[in-house]
Amino acid sequence: MEKQVRTGGEKELPEEALTLKKFEAACEAVRRVTLDTELIYSDYYSEHTGGKVYLKPENMQRTGAYKVRGAYYKISTLSAEERERGLITASAGNHAQGVAYAARECGAKAVIVMPTTTPLIKVNRTKALGAEVVLHGDIYDDAAAHAQELAAEHGYTFIHPFDDPDVATGQGTIAMEIVKDLPLVDIILVPVGGGGLATGVSCLAKLLKPNVKVIAVEPEGAACLKASFEAGEVVTLPFVNTIADGTAVKTPGTRIFPYLQKNLDGIITVPDQELVTAFLDMVENHKMVVENSGLLTVAALRHIDCRDKKVVSVLSGGNMDVITMSSVVQQGLILRDRIFTVSVLLPDKPGELHRVSGLIAGANGNVIKLEHNQFVTINRSAAVELRITLEAFGTEHKKEIISVLEKNGFKPRLVKTRS
Repeated sequence: MEKQVRTGGEKELPEEALTLKKFEAACEAVRRVTLDTELIYSDYYSEHTGGKVYLKPENMQRTGAYKVRGAYYKISTLSAEERERGLITASAGNHAQGVAYAARECGAKAVIVMPTTTPLIKVNRTKALGAEVVLHGDIYDDAAAHAQELAAEHGYTFIHPFDDPDVATGQGTIAMEIVKDLPLVDIILVPVGGGGLATGVSCLAKLLKPNVKVIAVEPEGAACLKASFEAGEVVTLPFVNTIADGTAVKTPGTRIFPYLQKNLDGIITVPDQELVTAFLDMVENHKMVVENSGLLTVAALRHIDCRDKKVVSVLSGGNMDVITMSSVVQQGLILRDRIFTVSVLLPDKPGELHRVSGLIAGANGNVIKLEHNQFVTINRSAAVELRITLEAFGTEHKKEIISVLEKNGFKPRLVKTRS
C-alpha cells in the first residue's frame, strides 16, 4: 500500500483566509493559557533515522493535549453576547477538555455532548473543569448532531472541534513555537483527524518558512484526508477502524480543506500495529505517555527520508486511560518478540517440568506463566501439554530459546499470545 500521497498545488482559498496577522493575535491569546512545550531532542529516533529528530510534546500541555489552543482562541474571538449565550461542543476527549478549560478561563458556560461510550475518566475530567456534560449516542457523529440540536434549542454558540478557521488558527500557534525553537527545521510531521491542527500548522509554517515541508500523518484505518486528496474533494469514509481514537474521523473539515490542499506537502498513513510499538518506544526511551493519535508522527519517521534533516514530530496529546495503556504495552511487547508463548509435549512423569524450566533459565529466558494440560491426549503417560509464556530480549533471543528446546528433544510450537 502506498504510504505517502503528494498533495495539490495552488488552490483558491476562501475569503476568511488564515493570515499572519491572525496567527500573531492567536499566539498572544493562547500564551495566557498554555504551557511552554519546548522541543525535546530525541537521541533514540535520531539514531534510528539518521536525522536530527525533535519532539513537540503537546502531551504535556494543559488538559493533556493541544486542543486548548484552538478552543481558547476561538472563544476569545467571540462577542460578549455569543459567550453569554453559553458554549456547546461535541467530543469524546481532548476537545471536550480544551473547550471546558477555555470556557472556564473566559467565564463562559460550557455544555459538552459526549458519546455514551466515553471512558468515565474523560467524563469526570471534563466535569471537573466546570462543564456540563450530556451523554448521547454511541459515536461522535451522534453526539455532534445532538449538540447542534441543543445549540438551536437553547441558543448556545457551537465550537467545532476542527472545521473552523479560527480554531485552526489557534492550533497553528504550535508552528510559531517550533520555528522559534528550531529556525532551520526541514520537516514538520503533524497528526491529522479532521484536519484542524494540520491546517493551522501547515499554513503558519509556510508563512514563516516557505521551504519547510509539512507532512500530515493519519491512521491507515481512518484515512479520510488521503481519500479526499485522491478524489480532489472532501469525501466521507463508510467506516473507520483504528486504535487512534483521537483521529478516528470519517470526514475531514470542508471549510479547512482548501488550506490543506494548498499547504500540505504529503500525507502518510500508518497502521495501528506501528502505533503499538511506538508507544513502547516512547515510554521506554523518553519516559512519556503519548496517546495513539499523538504517536502517528513518530511512527511515520520510518516512512520518510530523515537523513541529514531536522525533523519535528508533533505529539498531539497524552490522554490515555490506564486499561488501554496496559493493553497497548502488552501488545507492543508481543509484537517486538519480548513476550511469546510456546507449547511443548512432555511425558507425564516427575522431573520433566524441572528439566524444561532449567533449559529456559540456562538461555536467560524469564517464565511469566505456565499452563499444564493433562487432557491433551487420552494417554497421559504418552504426553501432556505445557504452555509457557516467556519474556525475552527480542527476536534473536526468542529464536535462541526455541533452538535450545529443540536441541534437547522438545518440539516447541509457537502459540498466539493472549492479551
